[in-house]
Amino acid sequence: MAAASETPLKLLVLAGDGIGPEVTEQALRVVDWFAPRLGRPLQIRHGLVGGAAIEACDEAVSDAVVAEAKASDAVLFGAVGGERWDARPVGRRPESGIIRLRRELDVFANLRPAIAYPELADASALRPELVDGLDIVVVRELTSGVYFGQPRGQETTATGARRAFDTQAYTDAEIARVCRAAFELARGRSGRVCSVDKANVMETGRLWRTVAAEVGAEFPDVELSHMYADNCAMQLLRRPKQFDVIVTDNLFGDILSDAAAMLTGSLGLAPSASLGRPRTDGSALGLYEPVHGSAPDIAGQGVANPLAAILSFALCLKHSFGRPDLALQLDAAVRRTLSQGFRTPDIAGPQARPIGTVAMTDAVLAALDT
Repeated sequence: MAAASETPLKLLVLAGDGIGPEVTEQALRVVDWFAPRLGRPLQIRHGLVGGAAIEACDEAVSDAVVAEAKASDAVLFGAVGGERWDARPVGRRPESGIIRLRRELDVFANLRPAIAYPELADASALRPELVDGLDIVVVRELTSGVYFGQPRGQETTATGARRAFDTQAYTDAEIARVCRAAFELARGRSGRVCSVDKANVMETGRLWRTVAAEVGAEFPDVELSHMYADNCAMQLLRRPKQFDVIVTDNLFGDILSDAAAMLTGSLGLAPSASLGRPRTDGSALGLYEPVHGSAPDIAGQGVANPLAAILSFALCLKHSFGRPDLALQLDAAVRRTLSQGFRTPDIAGPQARPIGTVAMTDAVLAALDT
């Protein structure tokens, strides 16, 4: 049997649609820089997902790609979707590929950091003093809730009215495991978890709050608070630095994490990590993707911000490849790049001269080499 240091790390790359291939290509340049420094061989494979997969095999992700993902240590994902596929039924659109991957890989804890870099204080929609020093993480439950609940569909009632319905459902075990992930994360940060729900009007919210409190009792060193989702959205705009770790369900997490990301100045800066159960060595199979989506309006123009994809690989280094030291090195290189004034159009102020996708990655690689 091969020694642990000789066992290859397996990375599956699913670039997807829109700007997905553009930013993923640049992230892979960074992957190549780190490959000889990982301490283990790295095997990289590529597959199709989203609209690209639909064009090739009429499904948003194939069984073979799902199997390849399950056999990998990590999946680096770009983005999916575009207008050309919008007329397809919901379950046959490009987005169904990422939803299936999340469910089949059982990557139930979606970590979405929102960090306001001092150099980009003016890029935020909020006043600089509100976001200066902001560093929060939204932990979104990713494999249950209304996106997966049954029954769902559309029908015509006896009176001729069109009716649509989705089902929001959670078990205590599904809630407990994502809450536990949030508490473990908070232990290494400021030790505060805010559990977000709608316990005042939803049965799932009432169960969520109960289970969050039960899990919180296992972590007496972590402060637990509760907040309704609508209030949380308001508080993110009013006083965002009151939060450390936010844990919430799939739907609310989808919305609140995008709001938190924009506090930093751009979705182009927002990475994410979707993690499953930890392995015996502490690492976890992870799906890593920028939050920004496929952005078809700028696809092919060479102006997309690659930093979210690059920072998603930093999360991969930490959580799936077992190299938090290298993750810190990459984070520091991104910070140096921003401190040197490099900006893509999404984060460039009126006085800045923006650079493109490739040039921004060039700057990050140069910072790594210094």
